[in-house]
Amino acid sequence: MTQQIFPETLKVIAERHSVKSYDPDFIFPEEHKELILNAANQAPSSWNLQHWKFLVIDDPSAKQRLLPIASNQKQVTESSFVVAVLGDLQANLNAETIYGAAVESGFLTPEIKDTLVSQINGAYASGGSIPRDEAIRNASFASMQLMLAAKALGYDTCPMGGFNPAAFVQEFNIPERYIPTLLISVGKAAKPAYASGRFPLEQVIVKNSF
Repeated sequence: MTQQIFPETLKVIAERHSVKSYDPDFIFPEEHKELILNAANQAPSSWNLQHWKFLVIDDPSAKQRLLPIASNQKQVTESSFVVAVLGDLQANLNAETIYGAAVESGFLTPEIKDTLVSQINGAYASGGSIPRDEAIRNASFASMQLMLAAKALGYDTCPMGGFNPAAFVQEFNIPERYIPTLLISVGKAAKPAYASGRFPLEQVIVKNSF
């Protein structure tokens, strides 16, 4: 049998699975937590507005408060910490700072910066679904990057969409500017997850047009 050799990134992607059983006694290194969150913060985003905020829930009492909100999923309390990935509904307010820094660095002219900021604010003021769509879409990029970074460091994760957003917002004092998009447990697996099946590529790829 031919041995498959994967580049390291593809190996991490192939090995990442959702883990629901964690070692509750594992002491998670703070420097690794920072590496994971920093990797998530490097995710791509529309207009580079970085539409995310990470609420890190690692205090045992806070995890107990989260437990009933997250459908009593045991990974909430067994994992080392949970990251609530919030999407920014007012990410356009970041534009002035982000593009102002680009002007100072010589990457943009003031005129181009003003044009970009105007376009972004116009899109957000259009009254459509852009603020919410962009908040969810771009927070999702950060979520995936967070999970892959954790796996690259030897940890496991589980994305959780099964929670009560309204109760979460109230319990954790989330400002109106942000919407909770996903909860991600992070920790050392107590037992490996089973590898879930995937459709063959020919079932999910459409070339050029339906």
